[in-house]
Amino acid sequence: MPFPRFSGLRTAAMSMSLLAAMGSAASAELDKVTFQLDWLPGGDKAPIYVCIQEGICESHGLDVTINGGRGSSEAITFLATGQSDIGTGGIEALMAAVANDAVPVKAVASVYTRAPHAFYTLKSSGIDSLEMVEGKKVVTSPFTSSNVFLPLVLQEMDMSEDDIELIKADPGALGPMLMSGSAEVMIAWMTDVTRYTNQAEDAGHELNIMPWSTGGLDLYGLVLIASETFLDERPEVAQRFIDAYRESVAFTRDNPEAAAAAVVETVPELEMENVVGSVNDMLLLAFNEVTEADGQGALTPERLAQTWDWVAVAQGLDPAALDPEAIVDRSFLPDQGS
Repeated sequence: MPFPRFSGLRTAAMSMSLLAAMGSAASAELDKVTFQLDWLPGGDKAPIYVCIQEGICESHGLDVTINGGRGSSEAITFLATGQSDIGTGGIEALMAAVANDAVPVKAVASVYTRAPHAFYTLKSSGIDSLEMVEGKKVVTSPFTSSNVFLPLVLQEMDMSEDDIELIKADPGALGPMLMSGSAEVMIAWMTDVTRYTNQAEDAGHELNIMPWSTGGLDLYGLVLIASETFLDERPEVAQRFIDAYRESVAFTRDNPEAAAAAVVETVPELEMENVVGSVNDMLLLAFNEVTEADGQGALTPERLAQTWDWVAVAQGLDPAALDPEAIVDRSFLPDQGS
């Protein structure tokens, strides 16, 4: 008995349906993880976009979604309340939150082994050292964590906030105020060097950039943080995610343009040139002599204690209010122990 005329097409359709069903089943087997950003998308957040777009997360059996954020404190709140599983945040915010409220959030790996804070000036101003900000108009965002450490950096220079004219402005106004001369000094992160350099070039200027780490502010910056519930109830999933994230950080280091493309593919309103620049700026904070000495992701007891010393003084906290080891879970890092 001959086969029906369209049996081949039907067989192909059935095969396609079977493959689709298999694909859906495979997708259903992926473990879902919600990643919490500490701020808006950009090149400095490239590793999580790399993890998704380059298939690294999927290769580790993970289906990852991203929650946007508006600051480290908000990110910590979302993790503590179970709205997200793991994400990034400033270590100073985590230390303060645990010291004040014992939030159930842990740092599981370092991302920036150097603090990102810096003074920016125009070369034409002649201000090319930290000490020279005395008596100057200094513009900053109201929400940046840099403001917490500013008094300590000034103190290292034998100054106080009374020795500068501090202006707080919308983040989008910082660059224009510096370029126009409305402010002589700008406080911004090292992750924004390329963006502000391009703004300066468009305005016919060059920049001096003075990292606060050169003035003694030598501490951890951004860290990978996770809900204790996530770590306790799904430790095997957490391990796979942390492995995938560390792999994505290494990919970003080796392929900055591809990493930037992964960000732009997800957030197309961003300009590729700025994203590439931000990726490269971020890599200087993630990979440096500290990283070389301690290893990617490491949170050493010595540097952690040093970071807490700075944070406690900066935020007016009793140094005895926190054992810095209480904020860390090293068990997910190779050769880091518990």
